[in-house]
Amino acid sequence: MQRVPMSQASIISKLTRLAWTARYLKSGQITAQVRHRVGSCLQREHANGQAVAEFRGCLWPRDVRFLPPGAQDNRANGIRQGTLRFLNSEVTVGFPPRWDCQLPKLSQYNLHYFEWLWALGYEEARAAVLDWIQNHALAKGAIGWEPYPTSLRLINWATVFWGRFREQVEGDHVFLEKLWSSIFRQVQWLARHLETHLLGNHYFENGATLAFVGSCFKGEQPRRWFEKGHSILREQIPEQVPPDGMHFELSPMYHCRMIYVLAMLAATGNERLKRLIAEPLGRMLKALDAVCHPDGGIALLNDSALGICNEPDELRSFCSGLPGMAPLLPPMMPGCFALPDAGYYGWRDLKGNYVLCDFGRIGPDYIPGHAHADIFGFELSLQGHRVIVDTGVHDYEVSQTRRYCRSTAAHNTVEVNGQDQCEMWASFRVAGRGYPRDVQWRPSRKGFCISGWHDGYHRLPGRSAHHRSIEGHCENGLTVTDRITSSRAVRAVSRLHLHPACTVVRMNEAGIEVEHPKGRVRITCSNGGIVRVEDGWYFPEFSLKERNKVVALENTGTDIELCFHVQNVT
Repeated sequence: MQRVPMSQASIISKLTRLAWTARYLKSGQITAQVRHRVGSCLQREHANGQAVAEFRGCLWPRDVRFLPPGAQDNRANGIRQGTLRFLNSEVTVGFPPRWDCQLPKLSQYNLHYFEWLWALGYEEARAAVLDWIQNHALAKGAIGWEPYPTSLRLINWATVFWGRFREQVEGDHVFLEKLWSSIFRQVQWLARHLETHLLGNHYFENGATLAFVGSCFKGEQPRRWFEKGHSILREQIPEQVPPDGMHFELSPMYHCRMIYVLAMLAATGNERLKRLIAEPLGRMLKALDAVCHPDGGIALLNDSALGICNEPDELRSFCSGLPGMAPLLPPMMPGCFALPDAGYYGWRDLKGNYVLCDFGRIGPDYIPGHAHADIFGFELSLQGHRVIVDTGVHDYEVSQTRRYCRSTAAHNTVEVNGQDQCEMWASFRVAGRGYPRDVQWRPSRKGFCISGWHDGYHRLPGRSAHHRSIEGHCENGLTVTDRITSSRAVRAVSRLHLHPACTVVRMNEAGIEVEHPKGRVRITCSNGGIVRVEDGWYFPEFSLKERNKVVALENTGTDIELCFHVQNVT
């Protein structure tokens, strides 16, 4: 047989991977990708020269109240001195900021979101916005005009200037005219550049912005913005918020962001928005309870990090005060819970013990960009402290750590032959992928059992299948049992990632004892194999990484069984 040159083989491999990635896209996404790249250039001149409709006033009631977005890591004094903090990194951009400064793309996005505007007084906010209008015009390479930062910026400008500073704006006719002209052109541009090539949370944000800004202003054109945005939301809410209430991209972090967006829409007081949003918002808040640890923070499943979106308690408090909304459901009671659409199942008690199991798909097939190769992973808190954790997510632009965060080895599940369950590539791409099969959830008064298998390794020689069951009991602890079957011998490794606050204090034939801030747990392994403690990484926040310990159980064969048992040491 003639050998294929390495370069040619590499090209074939890349084309195959691209084909596998593209085969999952919805009809219209590929066409939208082309339109996204070509259309921006064709319509830029039209948008810059577009006539602006007359400003006719604000529709919002004068007592409207909004919630500042995110963690708000910036203060007025630092901003005035030209320093901003994004993603745990401090950057010097001047004031007003240099809008085209050389920063990582996600930091540039954060600059153009204008969430930091909430920290400023009226005069400083006014100066910053006027400078942006003057010095960041619509042009090729103007990152602030991409649809996603445009969406977030418009909501922040509207809420700050027609919520917090409405009286000052209405008395400042020169600024009002310039502000309205810019908002008008930005919304018109956004309405022609909706992110239908991506869909998912980006498209949701686009539609929410059109409805939000359209609800703010009087006039025929704002009414059209509102109708277009309302139509997108009416279409997308049933898809992106399934019956169990968990956002369909299965990231607790983005779930919090979507709750924030819906809550802000409801806060406008628009009756049509409130009718559309009230019921799904209630379901999303209930699902949020399920994916929060006893410490109040979200689980770090898929692309999730602490310190980015509004805290869960803050979201609940704001939503409970929204006028005319249905009363919130009471907090989740102790015992078992299930989010079957998401594939998230678990159990909690009043002592701060909590387990969350991920037996769902990695995400929507046509938008898996925030997914990790983590089928059958789980997180565990004991006595209020995180003990077994998901790895979290690092900055999207740091490719090496991004690859690690998405890998199977970075999660509490089984890796076969050093390969991922799903073919993760680039920062947001997935080619071949696995699916959970025959998932069975059996809750009881004192615990639960969940089981299933997935076909993520069927693409490898041997067509390995991974079967897992997790049994939790309020008195007997947690037992994780894995079986890996294959037509040829494979090497399987099951891992438990410990929180950095956990210390391995003893390792012997009886098991591994781990000390955490409130006590000790014993991890015992059965069914043979090699047990070791590895070094790993934990990424609880963007740009923040901490060393942690990982308990690994390894064996080789065609029919392998691996078993962990985790129990408190009295």
